[in-house]
Amino acid sequence: MKIGSVLRDGKVVLAIAVSEDEVIIPEARDDLPATMLDVIEQWPKAISALEASIGNAPRHKINDLHWVPPVPQPGKVVCIALNNSANKDRIMSGPSHPATFIKPSSSLVGHGQPLRLKSAYGRVHPEPELAVVIGRRASDVQREDALQHVFGYTIINDLTAPQMRGEDTFHYRAIHPAKGNSSEIEYVDSWVSYPGRYKGADTFGPIGPWIVTRDEIADPHNLAVRCVHQGRLVTEDNTANLTNKVADVIAFISSYQVLEPGDIVAMGTALKKAGSGGQAVQNVNLTALGGPIEVSISSIGTLSNPVEYR
Repeated sequence: MKIGSVLRDGKVVLAIAVSEDEVIIPEARDDLPATMLDVIEQWPKAISALEASIGNAPRHKINDLHWVPPVPQPGKVVCIALNNSANKDRIMSGPSHPATFIKPSSSLVGHGQPLRLKSAYGRVHPEPELAVVIGRRASDVQREDALQHVFGYTIINDLTAPQMRGEDTFHYRAIHPAKGNSSEIEYVDSWVSYPGRYKGADTFGPIGPWIVTRDEIADPHNLAVRCVHQGRLVTEDNTANLTNKVADVIAFISSYQVLEPGDIVAMGTALKKAGSGGQAVQNVNLTALGGPIEVSISSIGTLSNPVEYR
């Protein structure tokens, strides 16, 4: 099932896909989940109830609806950094395990909603990614059990502002206990950057419109990913190129942070250029060029957003 969240009459309600461009909005009933988090927490029973509600319900065009993030306020969005084997030669050193950062839920914005950019942000580029929606609480789960904690899959565009990353990077002398004498200190040259602004600014997390339930995705590592800017294909890749796979990532994160129902895990960027006409996603400067920007993933759908300036 493909399920999303839309704003209707000032209230967030569920939308269910019934064709490529049409949805139904279930009428409010005591026996039906009212929100996406209700669906996730009552899964799989809730899916059967929603399927039975479709019937002859009125149909709406996707483009006529006001979309919000499928999970409007997830507890956290955990993003996996540099997780695409297509560009592994760029990594001069780094961990053998997944590296994570947190994107605030306030940065999320729905399909069709504008990305609000400022000139002060400098260059802002897209990062098309598969995202995993957690369905069951996951703490210290084993790899072989990890996919049982997945509710479904969606699309996220992990906007990034390299100028703000540079502005928020420190080169400093970190203090450590001295080798051989822990009562003394020594200084170690270090570089560190904090992603609060360059990954977490408002509207830097367009997501959706759909969550596709796990049962409809036979293999999350065989999905075509496309990024289109102003009608031009920029990037064409496949989730097969993810270095750390979904099960590995969930098992790793859950060994440090509990994953709760409705949490989002962004799996990393599709980076291959699309043929001779493609370009690096880092060259798509949305601040200067505007939108729209689209991300499509096979079996899930297309996430599209315009750009406006503040």
